[in-house]
Amino acid sequence: MKTITRADVAEYLYQEIGLSRKDSGEILDMILDEIVNELSKGNDVKLSSFGTFSLRDKKERSGRNPKTGVEAVISSRRVISFKPSQTMRKSINA
Repeated sequence: MKTITRADVAEYLYQEIGLSRKDSGEILDMILDEIVNELSKGNDVKLSSFGTFSLRDKKERSGRNPKTGVEAVISSRRVISFKPSQTMRKSINA
């Protein structure tokens, strides 16, 4: 299994669209920055035919270190969840 990196996506943009490598990287960075900015504002990001990134607040809870068995408090935090679109699910399972 291969991991696709930011550089791989920028290279794909370069090859498919014909932009320079620098421009391809900058466009990709702008898109990713916009997604991060909207999530940091508390907004969900929905990309049609791809999926939805949304924020979820997790409450403080107690947990246990599985190695030592020591109990600890896990602080409250925000997490990002991703729900793939029906189109993506169909193409992956085809």
